[in-house]
Amino acid sequence: MLKPFWVDLHIHTALSPCGSLEMGAPEIVSAARKAGIDVIGIADHNTCDNCQAVYEAAEGDPVVLACIETQSAEDIHILSVFPDLKTAMDYKEWLWQKIMPIKNDVDYFGYQVVLDHCNNILREEETLLIQGSGYEVDQIVSKVHELGGLAILAHVDRPSFSYPVALGPMPTDYPADAFELSRKTDSEQAAKWREDYPGRTFIRSSDSHTLDTISRANCTKMMLEAPTFDEIKKAVKGEDGRRISWPWG
Repeated sequence: MLKPFWVDLHIHTALSPCGSLEMGAPEIVSAARKAGIDVIGIADHNTCDNCQAVYEAAEGDPVVLACIETQSAEDIHILSVFPDLKTAMDYKEWLWQKIMPIKNDVDYFGYQVVLDHCNNILREEETLLIQGSGYEVDQIVSKVHELGGLAILAHVDRPSFSYPVALGPMPTDYPADAFELSRKTDSEQAAKWREDYPGRTFIRSSDSHTLDTISRANCTKMMLEAPTFDEIKKAVKGEDGRRISWPWG
């Protein structure tokens, strides 16, 4: 039997330099529980090194998916969603073959903190995470698919780090699994996107960098049998009756 589950695939931790230091594992888990969100995707920039901490803090409630917000050579952000942490780590190993060893400037960009589930600091990531990798967007989408993941073009409505800004309108048959619209998009704007890209899947994510934006109002309701990666993948692809409820009413 299909049931509604609330899914937010785009949440940053304190590892992202643009993320608040309040975004520790127990705090994110507590905020998601309070908001009634069933599945969260931990999606730091170009890394997944804080996913384990959130897994352990959550203990299955909410369900945690390993994600990476990948930045392409064109400075396009791709929300890369993986079946498990091992797959995400394999992808990160591939990705970091073309990440430049640019040292993070803490005073300019912010801290990049790897934590455990109790918020003990394990280390600081010295390589700047918000940089374009050496892979083009098409290569990234292809690699995510090769590993069995979902490749979602992130915040396509934003004036920076989006596909339309870098390369122009998305081809209607572009092989991404979905297009993400930001939480600031209203129902009228979202309807225009759907009109311009008929038949394409859209999701809404919080892209949370602070705890106060973790909310059902900023994510997507999906009709699933269970809150799992496989069920979410079916919903995104519209398979076996699984579906995404239009987030804008």
